[in-house]
Amino acid sequence: MQNTTNQQDTHKDSWVEKLKNRWGVKSSYQLAIILVVFALTGTSVMYLKKWLLPFLGVDDSTPLWLRILASIFVILPIYQVVLLFYGAILGQFQFFWAFEKRMFGRIADLFRK
Repeated sequence: MQNTTNQQDTHKDSWVEKLKNRWGVKSSYQLAIILVVFALTGTSVMYLKKWLLPFLGVDDSTPLWLRILASIFVILPIYQVVLLFYGAILGQFQFFWAFEKRMFGRIADLFRK
Protein backbone atom coordinates (compact mmCIF):
# COMPACT_ATOMS: atom_id res chain seq x y z
CA MET A 1 0.00 0.00 0.00
CA GLN A 2 2.84 2.39 0.86
CA ASN A 3 4.46 1.85 -2.55
CA THR A 4 1.24 2.77 -4.39
CA THR A 5 0.96 6.03 -2.44
CA ASN A 6 4.55 6.95 -3.27
CA GLN A 7 3.95 6.26 -6.96
CA GLN A 8 0.86 8.48 -6.90
CA ASP A 9 2.80 11.26 -5.15
CA THR A 10 5.53 11.02 -7.78
CA HIS A 11 2.90 11.16 -10.52
CA LYS A 12 1.31 14.22 -8.91
CA ASP A 13 4.67 15.94 -8.69
CA SER A 14 5.57 15.12 -12.27
CA TRP A 15 3.22 17.67 -13.86
CA VAL A 16 4.53 20.31 -11.48
CA GLU A 17 8.10 19.44 -12.35
CA LYS A 18 7.28 19.39 -16.07
CA LEU A 19 5.79 22.89 -15.87
CA LYS A 20 8.71 24.17 -13.81
CA ASN A 21 11.18 22.79 -16.35
CA ARG A 22 9.21 23.99 -19.37
CA TRP A 23 8.83 27.51 -18.00
CA GLY A 24 12.25 27.70 -16.36
CA VAL A 25 10.73 28.19 -12.92
CA LYS A 26 12.88 27.31 -9.93
CA SER A 27 10.37 26.90 -7.10
CA SER A 28 6.92 25.47 -6.62
CA TYR A 29 5.95 28.73 -4.92
CA GLN A 30 6.80 30.71 -8.07
CA LEU A 31 4.84 28.20 -10.15
CA ALA A 32 1.84 28.61 -7.85
CA ILE A 33 2.00 32.41 -8.23
CA ILE A 34 2.17 32.06 -12.02
CA LEU A 35 -0.88 29.79 -12.04
CA VAL A 36 -2.73 32.29 -9.83
CA VAL A 37 -1.88 35.06 -12.29
CA PHE A 38 -3.32 33.01 -15.16
CA ALA A 39 -6.46 32.30 -13.13
CA LEU A 40 -6.95 35.94 -12.13
CA THR A 41 -6.37 37.11 -15.70
CA GLY A 42 -8.82 34.65 -17.21
CA THR A 43 -11.50 35.47 -14.67
CA SER A 44 -11.01 39.22 -15.04
CA VAL A 45 -11.07 39.13 -18.82
CA MET A 46 -14.22 37.02 -18.91
CA TYR A 47 -15.86 39.56 -16.62
CA LEU A 48 -14.68 42.44 -18.83
CA LYS A 49 -15.84 40.62 -21.95
CA LYS A 50 -19.41 40.43 -20.62
CA TRP A 51 -19.37 44.20 -20.22
CA LEU A 52 -17.17 45.31 -23.12
CA LEU A 53 -18.59 43.41 -26.10
CA PRO A 54 -22.19 44.61 -25.55
CA PHE A 55 -20.78 48.12 -25.11
CA LEU A 56 -19.26 47.75 -28.59
CA GLY A 57 -22.58 46.49 -29.99
CA VAL A 58 -21.65 42.80 -30.06
CA ASP A 59 -24.37 40.63 -28.52
CA ASP A 60 -26.12 37.27 -29.04
CA SER A 61 -27.78 38.53 -32.21
CA THR A 62 -24.39 39.32 -33.77
CA PRO A 63 -23.23 36.63 -36.23
CA LEU A 64 -20.84 34.12 -34.70
CA TRP A 65 -17.97 34.97 -37.03
CA LEU A 66 -18.19 38.62 -35.99
CA ARG A 67 -18.25 37.73 -32.29
CA ILE A 68 -15.14 35.60 -32.82
CA LEU A 69 -13.36 38.44 -34.64
CA ALA A 70 -14.35 40.88 -31.89
CA SER A 71 -12.97 38.51 -29.29
CA ILE A 72 -9.70 38.13 -31.16
CA PHE A 73 -9.13 41.80 -31.91
CA VAL A 74 -10.55 43.30 -28.72
CA ILE A 75 -10.32 40.73 -25.96
CA LEU A 76 -6.93 39.19 -26.84
CA PRO A 77 -5.00 42.49 -26.46
CA ILE A 78 -6.84 43.21 -23.21
CA TYR A 79 -5.89 39.74 -21.96
CA GLN A 80 -2.21 40.47 -22.63
CA VAL A 81 -2.31 43.77 -20.74
CA VAL A 82 -4.18 42.27 -17.79
CA LEU A 83 -1.73 39.35 -17.71
CA LEU A 84 1.21 41.75 -17.43
CA PHE A 85 -0.67 43.81 -14.85
CA TYR A 86 -1.33 40.87 -12.53
CA GLY A 87 2.14 39.50 -13.20
CA ALA A 88 3.67 42.80 -12.11
CA ILE A 89 1.49 43.04 -9.00
CA LEU A 90 2.44 39.52 -7.94
CA GLY A 91 6.15 39.96 -8.71
CA GLN A 92 6.32 37.86 -11.88
CA PHE A 93 6.54 40.60 -14.54
CA GLN A 94 9.79 39.25 -16.04
CA PHE A 95 8.28 35.79 -16.50
CA PHE A 96 5.14 37.11 -18.18
CA TRP A 97 7.02 39.61 -20.33
CA ALA A 98 9.17 36.75 -21.69
CA PHE A 99 6.04 34.58 -22.01
CA GLU A 100 4.29 37.23 -24.11
CA LYS A 101 7.31 37.77 -26.35
CA ARG A 102 7.47 34.03 -27.06
CA MET A 103 3.73 33.89 -27.76
CA PHE A 104 3.77 36.84 -30.15
CA GLY A 105 6.85 35.39 -31.84
CA ARG A 106 4.91 32.19 -32.51
CA ILE A 107 1.96 34.16 -33.87
CA ALA A 108 4.31 36.17 -36.12
CA ASP A 109 5.85 32.91 -37.37
CA LEU A 110 2.39 31.80 -38.57
CA PHE A 111 2.19 34.82 -40.83
CA ARG A 112 5.75 34.46 -42.13
CA LYS A 113 5.11 31.04 -43.62
